[in-house]
Order: sequence, then C-alpha cells, then structure tokens
Amino acid sequence: MTQKIALVTGAARGIGLATAKLFLREGWKVAMVDRDQAELEQVAVGLEGTKAFTCDVSVPKAVDQLFKDVLEHFGQIDALVNNAGVADFGPIEDTDFSRWRTVMETNLDGVFLMTQAATPALKETKGAVVNIASISGLRASTLRVAYGTSKAAVIHLTKQHAAELGEYGIRANCVCPGPVRTKLAMAVHSPEIIAAYHDAIPLNRYGSEAEIGEVIVFLCSEKASYVTGQIIASDGGFESTGVGLPALRD
Repeated sequence: MTQKIALVTGAARGIGLATAKLFLREGWKVAMVDRDQAELEQVAVGLEGTKAFTCDVSVPKAVDQLFKDVLEHFGQIDALVNNAGVADFGPIEDTDFSRWRTVMETNLDGVFLMTQAATPALKETKGAVVNIASISGLRASTLRVAYGTSKAAVIHLTKQHAAELGEYGIRANCVCPGPVRTKLAMAVHSPEIIAAYHDAIPLNRYGSEAEIGEVIVFLCSEKASYVTGQIIASDGGFESTGVGLPALRD
C-alpha cells in the first residue's frame, strides 16, 4: 500500500507540530508548512519522514507554488490540515479594518486558498480535509470580534467543502479546540483566567496539543471513512455547558 502523505499548515509549533508528530507515529509522511521558516526548520530536524515548506497561506501565488513543490517531492496528498491561524484579540472599537483583514487573510482566506489548491490532488487520492476552527467560532465571547467571526466562517466553509467535494470522495471536517495548554496561552492567561476556564469546563482542565491532534489524525484516517461535514468540538465539554452551570455543580 502506498504510504500516505499529510500536509499540515501552522506546523512550526502548537497543535500543528503535535499533529505532524502524530501522523508520523501512524506511519504517514508529512509536509510541514509554516511562514516562520527558522522555527519550522528547527523543529523539523530529526523528524524522519517530513519535509519543511515555507509558505504564507494567505498569498495565492505562494499557495500555488507550495502545491507544486509538495507534489514534486511527495507525489501525492492524502490529507490537508488547515491549522495555520492568527489570534488578534481586542475590543470591537479598537479593531480597525487592518486588524480585521490580518485575521481574515490567514484564518479564512488561507483555508479557502489551500483547500482550493489541494482539490485536484485530493481527488486523485479521495483524500480528507480537516479545518481547524475554534470554540470561539461556536460561541461568542468578548474581544474576539475578528477571531471568532473568522472561525465561525471556517465552520461553514467546511460544510461547503463537504457538500461540494463529497462527490469526488473527498471528506471535509472541522475541529474546534477549546482552551489548550499551549506555551502562548500559558504566557498570556493570568491565574484568574485559568481558574475561570477550569470552572467553565466540565473536565476542569485545559486540553493538550496532542489531544487535539489525535482527533485531527482520526478524521484523516480510514477509521473516519464515512464522516464528513462534521464540526467536532474538542473542548472538554466547554461548548456543551452554556452559561451558569459552574455555580450549580454542588
């Protein structure tokens, strides 16, 4: 059986890097993509079965060149994981159009461009797309007018992908991570914020990057061969609880 190839964006750190490592564990080869060339090349050292590709997914010409390079090296693409994203939080009144577009260009435009460019290759392999949105795309919260809106759009874009590409055997699903214990989150979340998240999450903790990655890899695998158009919150139950439940626990 031909070895499968996954293309993972935002692979230099966090969920993307964890996902790439999990694909390797499952015997896949991985095209690791990020716009941070230095960090990407550093983390890819020693990861046998990977190749690093530098690309800004919001730039159409760069995306087109990326797929030429990936296909030249690997010959096929069996799974696309659209993980690259930017987080810019701030009040609505302070979010000027430039900040809005910066978020949309990567979080939404990038997903559109990457999936469109990947479609011919995915038709050949009857492959899978997994878009990474966020719990912020499922429920509104303060300071996330651009970020949350971009992720809500990714959720619907996933359904469009599933509806249109299914006839070619291409599956498309979306993973919505809840609070994840990344280095960035731990650096910017105060003890008060961490405690508040724990109170609001039924599992009473943050998730790990690998826990999100496990869901992503599953959705790309043959084990999920009849799963498409689905939005899966990997969030410890955060989205399910609505409001007010922490006070009712006891």
